[in-house]
Amino acid sequence: MVRVLVTGASGFVGSRLAPALEEAGHEVRAMTRHPDSYSGAGTAVQGDVGDEASLRAALADCEAAYYLVHSLDSADFQEKDAKAARSFARAAADAGIRRIVYLGGLGNDSDDLSAHLRSRRQVERLLGETGVPVTALRAGIVVGHGGVSWEMTRQLVAHLPAMVTPRWVHTRTQPIAIADVVRYLVGVLEAPEAEGRAFDVGGPEVLEYLEMLTRVAEIQGRRLLIVPVPLLSPKLSSYWLSLVTDVDVQTGRSLIDSMTNEVVVKDDSIRRVVPFEPMPYDEAVLTALGERARARRDARGSKTAGLAG
Repeated sequence: MVRVLVTGASGFVGSRLAPALEEAGHEVRAMTRHPDSYSGAGTAVQGDVGDEASLRAALADCEAAYYLVHSLDSADFQEKDAKAARSFARAAADAGIRRIVYLGGLGNDSDDLSAHLRSRRQVERLLGETGVPVTALRAGIVVGHGGVSWEMTRQLVAHLPAMVTPRWVHTRTQPIAIADVVRYLVGVLEAPEAEGRAFDVGGPEVLEYLEMLTRVAEIQGRRLLIVPVPLLSPKLSSYWLSLVTDVDVQTGRSLIDSMTNEVVVKDDSIRRVVPFEPMPYDEAVLTALGERARARRDARGSKTAGLAG
């Protein structure tokens, strides 16, 4: 049993990771800025990566910590994320944390990485600057209800029978189901061979973004016409995304910039540390769509119950 802090406990990954850690027998502290309204797994503790004193209090008596925080919706996200990572690294070292587990982004360091992917790699380095061993999992598109990249994919297919697309639709990626990301995150916590290492994580298929879109359409019984437009700029693409999806302009711009970088697994050594067969893409899509349908049903049920009361 490990007493572990999960930052971003109410977020896309953290809300799934906290119960999985409890199920594995660990004691979970769920860090949130609003502990009074937290209803997820673990014991809620107040903490904000912008407030180092709160981090020290949240990390007290913990043995390990998961760092799942980023600021893509802010224009100065690189500076904000770097500052937060430095604060967390200092607080973790002072608290005697034995391991930080970080979920970052895939991408070849030899490429001209986007600002988003450079920031993820910088955070990975900064978390280890004070001497606490960092285990980093690097993922591309994570498929699951509520994930920004997945929601962008789903909503594009849902809202547009036809779309004009820039060259990035032919960039290769290796999508992974959120359940498999969580399985890897839990699995590396106590693995001695994972200490101080970075691992690529991905599903079993390498796909172009174009293939991802068309397969989502096929699964839902939709016809999708895609017309590539080579000169469609990232800035124009981000405005276009904000019009047809819930993704805001700044987040869309950051994600689209990253889509020019191929993000595929180069080293599959994680498969020997945490051995299992990752979910195929179509199954991950069906699972995400099922989660969304259940969430919508639950929301309608809560609304009906409220009206009846």
